[in-house]
Amino acid sequence: MDIGQRLREIRIERGLSQRELANRAGLTNGTISLIETDKTSPSVASLKSLLDAIPISMAEFFARIEDSDTPKVFYKAAEFTEVSPEGPGQVSLRQLGNAREHTLQVFHEVYPPGADTGAELLAHDGEEAGIITLGEIEITVGDAIAVLGPGDGYLFDSRQPHRFRNIGKDTCEIVSALTPPVF
Repeated sequence: MDIGQRLREIRIERGLSQRELANRAGLTNGTISLIETDKTSPSVASLKSLLDAIPISMAEFFARIEDSDTPKVFYKAAEFTEVSPEGPGQVSLRQLGNAREHTLQVFHEVYPPGADTGAELLAHDGEEAGIITLGEIEITVGDAIAVLGPGDGYLFDSRQPHRFRNIGKDTCEIVSALTPPVF
């Protein structure tokens, strides 16, 4: 999915100028322009701020049309939806299936060394859980901070402000789930 093109289509569909969207999201209209022309990829936190400003959920933004007569059960790796594309130092979030069609949202997350979900802590309705499959990740939930490694997991009320950050030298991978789908 072309995130920039999709953002532009939705912005225009909702009758918003780049400047108005930027003001609502607390970003510059130059940043919006760079994202829409795919010259930069937004962080997870920035994309969430943009979509909240429209408003549209991440699930709706990244929805894939699935044949409703035959629900899809199995997915090849290439069929996952890139919610946040991998890039140098950026978090990659790949979503399993169409989150609008389910009450559970599942991600394959990849954090290169130094990558994080953004300086601004995230918070949204629901619960979040995951298991680290590779590397280490520092997770902040409210006032608590922990560094987790392979086989370790987390489960928390995602209304609590939270952040994920790879402070190690190796890539970290996580398989996570959210309910209800919010991204």
